[in-house]
Amino acid sequence: MLNELNTLEIKIAQVVSLCHTLRTENEVLRQQLASLESDKERLAERMAAARARLEQLAEQLPEAKP
Repeated sequence: MLNELNTLEIKIAQVVSLCHTLRTENEVLRQQLASLESDKERLAERMAAARARLEQLAEQLPEAKP
């Protein structure tokens, strides 16, 4: 009986340790996701600005004559 309790205690400790590890990993992943989403938004804004500048430049080009 004591042996079974010791085995159970070890398994519970392993589960608790795994839970802590996964929580830490989850928090790191959440932070990475937030950072990447911020980068994505910033890049989308830069692309929109570049697109607007290109469209403005394209409007200034003379018409091609056949």
